[in-house]
Amino acid sequence: MELSATVILIIITALTSYQAWKKPALMERWMFTPYAIKHRGQWDRFVLSGFIHKDSMHLLFNMFTFYFFGRVIEMYLTYKLGMGLGILTYVAFYIAAIVIADIPTYLKHSDNSYYRALGASGGVAATVFASIILMPLSDICLFGLLCLPGFALGILFLIYSVVKGKKGDDAINHDAHLYGALFGIIFILILSPQSAMDFVEQIKNFRLF
Repeated sequence: MELSATVILIIITALTSYQAWKKPALMERWMFTPYAIKHRGQWDRFVLSGFIHKDSMHLLFNMFTFYFFGRVIEMYLTYKLGMGLGILTYVAFYIAAIVIADIPTYLKHSDNSYYRALGASGGVAATVFASIILMPLSDICLFGLLCLPGFALGILFLIYSVVKGKKGDDAINHDAHLYGALFGIIFILILSPQSAMDFVEQIKNFRLF
């Protein structure tokens, strides 16, 4: 496995998540807690919460998805901007997506002392949908069992997030998937407006069989 920026981010996230599982105090301090952000000025939670996950399945799902889609955006940015600037832009894009995707949730729950969330939802969703705009028909295989074109997997990912967000039965900010997706799409279209027309043309030519 190539030690790319995507892999390094995954390793960091896995290590920090593991430490949070072992240390409840760390988990509590890094959680996305709008009330603590507003009333205690703990703005670092916007970023830190993106590097911890609820459990191993939450971590695996997010990082598995991020690995496949993130590599597309990383390669695209390094090709378009050069290696150094491309990597810096990619990392900034990922972290910015984590933060921006949580802003609507912060505004909604800033006076709710009970609300907590965690996970890289915004960053993952941003890379998913940015890469789908660039390569909507590229197949992604889930654990080697089910292979789907990127746009189909992205739609399923978003449906899952909406359903889980409505249930609200876990500490995962599923709403951030939606806002992260929008951020990723807007980011790519600003960087490459032509991608919109290319996306439409590729979808028009899609055939299931």
